[in-house]
Amino acid sequence: MIGLISATAAGAAARDRLAAAWPERTRVYDGGVADAVRRAFAECEQLVCFLATGATVRLVAPLLGDKTTDPGVVCVDEGGRFAVPVLGGHGGGANELAAEVAEVLGAVPVVTTATDAVGLAGLDTLGLPVEGAVAAVSRALLDGEPVGLEAEVAWPLPPLPVAEAGGAYTIRVTDRAITAGEREVLLRPPTLVAGVGASKGAPVDEVLALVETALAEAGLSVRSLAELATVDAKAGEPGIVEAAERLGVPLVTYPAEELAAVEVPNPSDAPLTAVGTPSVAEAAALARGGELLVPKRKSERADGSPAMATCAVVRRPGRGRLAVVGLGPGARDLLTPRAKAELRRASVLVGLDQYVDQIRDLLRPGTRVLESGLGAEEERARTAVAEARRGQAVALIGSGDAGVYAMASPALAEASDDIDVIGVPGVTAALAAGAILGAPLGHDHVSISLSDLHTPWEVIERRVRAAAEADLVVTFYNPRSRGRDWQLPKALAILAEHREPATPVGVVRNASRSDEAARVTTLGDLDPATVDMMTVVTVGNTATRNIAGRMVTPRGYRWQTTQEEAR
Repeated sequence: MIGLISATAAGAAARDRLAAAWPERTRVYDGGVADAVRRAFAECEQLVCFLATGATVRLVAPLLGDKTTDPGVVCVDEGGRFAVPVLGGHGGGANELAAEVAEVLGAVPVVTTATDAVGLAGLDTLGLPVEGAVAAVSRALLDGEPVGLEAEVAWPLPPLPVAEAGGAYTIRVTDRAITAGEREVLLRPPTLVAGVGASKGAPVDEVLALVETALAEAGLSVRSLAELATVDAKAGEPGIVEAAERLGVPLVTYPAEELAAVEVPNPSDAPLTAVGTPSVAEAAALARGGELLVPKRKSERADGSPAMATCAVVRRPGRGRLAVVGLGPGARDLLTPRAKAELRRASVLVGLDQYVDQIRDLLRPGTRVLESGLGAEEERARTAVAEARRGQAVALIGSGDAGVYAMASPALAEASDDIDVIGVPGVTAALAAGAILGAPLGHDHVSISLSDLHTPWEVIERRVRAAAEADLVVTFYNPRSRGRDWQLPKALAILAEHREPATPVGVVRNASRSDEAARVTTLGDLDPATVDMMTVVTVGNTATRNIAGRMVTPRGYRWQTTQEEAR
């Protein structure tokens, strides 16, 4: 919850705008300002104070406890011009909150945290438990000193400007129970799974002690525990459920028949009789693959009575991450926030050189860029997937929407289920051109590429003819190039067999870019020689009209009739 505190009428107005924008996330604190800050500080994860920065600092200073638990605090000035994180920039999420507040209020976020100021990923913002000399290693990264990265387990990290040959400082990615050195940071990836079995009524303390002991004796960190796993029949077993809650991890369950199919080193008749599988702990831990680090072991009871819990521990390999990102038609304001976030999240960027140039300024320091020229689409797809399989966080970029005549198809044809794939939609050329032309896509429409580089012309022609006969609005991608100049006239001729010469046609070149050019002509008047590969051509259907210089396709035939009768 975000507590909102204000002292003046202007502050209250800005406060109320934020409350209206985020009704489920915010709570307004009325009354005296000092008392309101105290209550919000104790009750909320974050605060936005519409107060002077100095006043805010004095009010929160006596309340400070620990940077890992204090809420993030953002201060907004009287004029609503600036959103300033004053406490908990990283740990409390105040830096991100300041950016969100600024977006709602039309203000400027003023982030002074050193790593954020230079675009460097903060070591305590990577989403992983972190231990050790965070401040010292962060300062070394900022100062350009050599910092080595030692990944004992693969994990898709954001970009970090680390030295290949190491240095005096080290970032170690490990799930081992070791202590960080004076110039070392430990990042704890969630690689460990504890499979747990338990008799009915097994005490939570017995289950918890077994899991923690199994990890400790194997030299593994409990902070890298990703989940507890068990059989469906034990999904409601109080001791297991509460153990997961205390450990702060989810409880994942599997059907007995699925666990029975998992090959394990220590099967037993007891669980087979009780729940229908010869193994619970080992099978549940191994259900999604991995390396068995701790075979099944039983709990120990002080009174010597039979054990009521079993446990096994598996290390699952880190999965690489492939984000397929659509950059939109070219204008920076049509690049989505999600796309920007993925570009900054990726440690490896793969793309066409001219597209890389469009977004190079958005990349974080340390991002490895693998760029190539036209015609290397399949090579880029293979490269991106290979990097993800190495455990990297990869962004593969394409123009428009990466799934429309772009990189998503070849990449996903290469990818298997051993990596995580995230699709980030973008504004397509057809949509960008349509917005410029008016509303040509108001009814059923189809996009067809006229490039026969990968598709035989016979197939393309069959699709054009089907669209013509079905009276669909048609957007032509890749309509004409220097070496391919006859396909567009042929496609237009096919459409002309079913549409009048006066049918509106929209021609847009470099939609949304600085040299954008657009015009509305007709099927009979369009000169194909004026079209090139940077152009999108949209041909209306029999209902499309030119209204005030704009292409408009009615939402439906009945709707069109109603409108005409109204006129």
